[in-house]
Amino acid sequence: MIRPLLDISRACILLVVLLAQAHLSHSQTTLKDIGLNYGPYPVGFRHQVISDPSRTYHKIYDYSAQSIARPIPVSIWFPAREGATAAEPLKVLDYFQILKQEEEWEHLPEDQLLNWFYYQNTPSNQRHLEEKTQAFYEREFANGSFPVIVYAPSFQASSVENFALCELLASHGYLVISSPSRGTETRWFIKAEKEMETQARDLEFLIAEALKYPEADATKIAAMGFSFGGLSAVLALMRNDRIKAFASLDGTERYQEDVLKTSPFFDYGKLDVPYIHMAQKNIPDSVLQADDINPELNTSFVLYDSITNSQAFRLKFHNLTHSYFSTLGVLFEKRDPRQDKSDPQIMESYRWVAIYAKSFFDAFLKEDPQAQDFVNKEPSENGVPGGLISYKVKKPQNNPMRFQEFNDLAARQNYENLNALYESNKAKNPDFVLPENNLNTLGLQLVFDPEDGQRGIRILQFATEQYPQSANLMDSLGEAYLFIGEEEKALESFKKSLELNPENQNAIQRIEELMH
Repeated sequence: MIRPLLDISRACILLVVLLAQAHLSHSQTTLKDIGLNYGPYPVGFRHQVISDPSRTYHKIYDYSAQSIARPIPVSIWFPAREGATAAEPLKVLDYFQILKQEEEWEHLPEDQLLNWFYYQNTPSNQRHLEEKTQAFYEREFANGSFPVIVYAPSFQASSVENFALCELLASHGYLVISSPSRGTETRWFIKAEKEMETQARDLEFLIAEALKYPEADATKIAAMGFSFGGLSAVLALMRNDRIKAFASLDGTERYQEDVLKTSPFFDYGKLDVPYIHMAQKNIPDSVLQADDINPELNTSFVLYDSITNSQAFRLKFHNLTHSYFSTLGVLFEKRDPRQDKSDPQIMESYRWVAIYAKSFFDAFLKEDPQAQDFVNKEPSENGVPGGLISYKVKKPQNNPMRFQEFNDLAARQNYENLNALYESNKAKNPDFVLPENNLNTLGLQLVFDPEDGQRGIRILQFATEQYPQSANLMDSLGEAYLFIGEEEKALESFKKSLELNPENQNAIQRIEELMH
């Protein structure tokens, strides 16, 4: 059966080549043999289709000129409570039912799934459909607050393409949310630049959906993307300060800088969060030539090389070709005898991809010291067999602390012990400066807060210590004391302000009012 294809850009064609090379042999893998180390939580799973009424869309095979609100299928994996109401976990077949819905062939007979969607209808692939996963329908969230990971699938791929990795992360206390990679106007991509923007917007939609759950921690959100999804996730990161870390599974952002630069949101200065890129093995020269693949794919790491404001990690997995950074790829993709490794080697490497992804998120979302130590070590020190992974890491070259970051830290400690906080951060960031006007504005904002005006007093007291010659700060401190009814301290502050600036008319007026 031949399904219709639409014209796509040169960049997308390259991705199709990477994902759908002509393979000859069949895989012999199982979920159990991958050997993922699941965590203490049972895994809950939910899937629903949510419409975005701000955008229009056409279901291409309906052949209708009428547009609809953009449908966004949403898959969520999450830490669940013990005691399932569903006795059996999902089978891989259940995930394929979601795939056919996302492909807009909802009524396709079940026995046609493998004939229709990318994978050969072989006995081994039929067995995969019957394998049990770690996820359960009809589960409730576990108690707690959990970091959020937004997953961006590869070129035109399903929200469930990496279900085993998503289940693993959920079992260790993460809420993972994903939607399919689909075009702006229809299911299919037309132009890479356009679809990148659309998928980035879909990721922002997913963040909003995730935060509807009270168990989602709005302060701890990360992105993870595979292949084309890496490109879209980087753009979402550049557009959205909520994303605090990014893990790339052989993401296209590493060599398609020309596509990324077409966005008006492109700004390498926004890449100020921890970043890990896990790349495929070197493609043999014979395959590069035969498949007309740019040889720069083996050496180009544009995004990693461009990062200066955050810690960045680069790993190359010498036993993985591109397709095997996803669960469906490991299980169902045909092997290419020209370059692919054996099934046990592929499964072992995928397991290490999952270990590094989890450790990265543990390090930078959960701030786990052991995980931080893990990602900063050479792979051999973490028990990785020799020759499996090459590793590079670089520290921020220029990452001065911003006033906003200092304020966030100060707020966490209720604006107490500000001198100690400032000195400790100054030691790490010698060029860090607290702008006088920012301190003044923040202090007054907090003073007028009816819930706790004392926080503003503490900021203004700290500010006058940093700028002892500032008549304006001393005047503001006087206004703050006056606002909360401490007239003696207000009078003292206004007098000090007047000493610093004898022309301060506000201080003159306030002193006169307080003296009578």
